[in-house]
Amino acid sequence: MSRTQLLIIDPQNDFCDLPATPDNPGATPALPVAGADADMRRTAALIDAAADRLDSITITLDSHHRLDIAHPGFWRRGDGAAVNPFTPITAAQVRAGEFMPRDASALPRTLAYLDELEARGRYTLMVWPVHCEIGSWGHNVHGAVRAAYNRWEEARQATVQKVVKGTNPWTEHYSAVQAEVPADDDPGTALNTALLADIDRHDLVLIAGEASSHCVKASTEHIVQHLPGGRPERLVLLTDCMSPVAGFEAQAETFLATMRAKGVRLMTSADALTLLRA
Repeated sequence: MSRTQLLIIDPQNDFCDLPATPDNPGATPALPVAGADADMRRTAALIDAAADRLDSITITLDSHHRLDIAHPGFWRRGDGAAVNPFTPITAAQVRAGEFMPRDASALPRTLAYLDELEARGRYTLMVWPVHCEIGSWGHNVHGAVRAAYNRWEEARQATVQKVVKGTNPWTEHYSAVQAEVPADDDPGTALNTALLADIDRHDLVLIAGEASSHCVKASTEHIVQHLPGGRPERLVLLTDCMSPVAGFEAQAETFLATMRAKGVRLMTSADALTLLRA
């Protein structure tokens, strides 16, 4: 029997351009992605419409401490000034004294990380606003998505799987499958073989989430690279259930084109519903 999974990457408040409403008093998303609220509402609608065809739902949760190598509080400029969000930092800049970790003793590990990150060629370190801090409102799942998957859980008597990523403050962890630079002393940053095995048990995997330029991109790339049973045509990127971070639209477009070339299918949520009903 064919099995279908919905994989939702980081559908969290901090990434959603949520409007101010009575249900959202005083809460301000830290890293809102334009279009993400509408993306998540379409995702929620798909869960409700296809509930009887979804055999499993997996949610990944970006989960950070306030002090993190990719957050402003970790860094200072050479003159002691604060480092603003959306500042890229390279190993060469740190060696030149342009940027430094606030904790001087962290310098050797910081340089080792930056050197390895740059050698892997996927990303330059980016200082992001503090986001998805563990225990905060921003860490919570978008309300419409949570309500929809709660209805699915009760109707199906099944539990949505939650996959936590990003808790190690010494490495960026865009992908749900593996940190950008796995830490030898932290198995949680290594290749998530349990998640890959779970995905591999399905014949169709619908992928939604935020953002298409970063965490959806990195996760899907790693899934295609490491999925034990291969067959990337099993994966479907729901193009109207994801959006890019502003300024990274080109990266998102390249990602979608690259995945399509590798066999991953691109569909709207409406097209996916038609496929599930066929």
